[in-house]
Amino acid sequence: MKLDPRRLGVLLAVARTGGVLAAADELGTSPSAVSQQLAKLEREAGHALVTRTPRGTVLTPAGLVVAEAAEEIERALDGARARIEGGSELAGTIRIGGFTSFLRTVLAPRLPEWAEQYPQLRVEVVEDDYPVLMRLLRRRELHAVVVELDTSEEHRRQLPAGISEEPLLDEPWKLVVPTGSLLSTDHVDLGRLPLPWLGVDPTAASASVVSRLRATTGPHSDPIHHYQGTSTALALVAAGQGAAVVPALALNELVPDGVDVLDVPGLGTRRVVLRRFDSGRSLSTPEDTVARLVREAVAALDLDASSAAGGDS
Repeated sequence: MKLDPRRLGVLLAVARTGGVLAAADELGTSPSAVSQQLAKLEREAGHALVTRTPRGTVLTPAGLVVAEAAEEIERALDGARARIEGGSELAGTIRIGGFTSFLRTVLAPRLPEWAEQYPQLRVEVVEDDYPVLMRLLRRRELHAVVVELDTSEEHRRQLPAGISEEPLLDEPWKLVVPTGSLLSTDHVDLGRLPLPWLGVDPTAASASVVSRLRATTGPHSDPIHHYQGTSTALALVAAGQGAAVVPALALNELVPDGVDVLDVPGLGTRRVVLRRFDSGRSLSTPEDTVARLVREAVAALDLDASSAAGGDS
């Protein structure tokens, strides 16, 4: 069996995205070109490598074997590139994707220290929403991404093949409301607040929290407005427009006048995780470097200070 290694990337793209159309999008080519490359690879292997199902394209047992070999080749090349670029010390460029509060609070303050400690290493951060970050990770345009999840979600997002997930921290969700709008938090019915919820980007973990809370009641009004950043949410709350759920980490910036930040039972917690391609055990790769630096940054974070910065009114 002699396989053309150039076609292995096509098989990996199908495995990681779950379909020919998505793989074509990832590779920047046409679905027919992907199908043709798969057909040629199957002829070379002498076995069917993929099968079509109503839920997408999945790998056969033979396809899994070939994909695992392809990943080993990919990791070996990544390791060789890292050693060539880095020599005996950290060098080259690593790119980390993440969401606003994590990049601003955890990573950005560490960049000057890393620059001094590793002068041959260039660290680039990319801020975007969840779908874009995962897309860039699958394309290998990012070495790792930091994403947020609502820990009370019953159905977690399924990880693409070959990507590992490492929990970094859990933190409480906070309720932000206009000052004085809730006289007591002892018996707050989060599904029936006396003010509307602010609308938030549906890819944000806080959107899952609000949906979870609203689902516990009967008919309810639709959210008002639509925000992406916590600073916008706080400005809308200060203007008396509604309530929002935000993570404690995002409240390290100055909370404007007119906003009460409340701890309310039932809100749950936000989990922050690091996702990257598994680089194997024996190679020092950019993915390994990213994971170590991010773990160091999280370990240095004073969560109590970050939570207190918002203040509980």
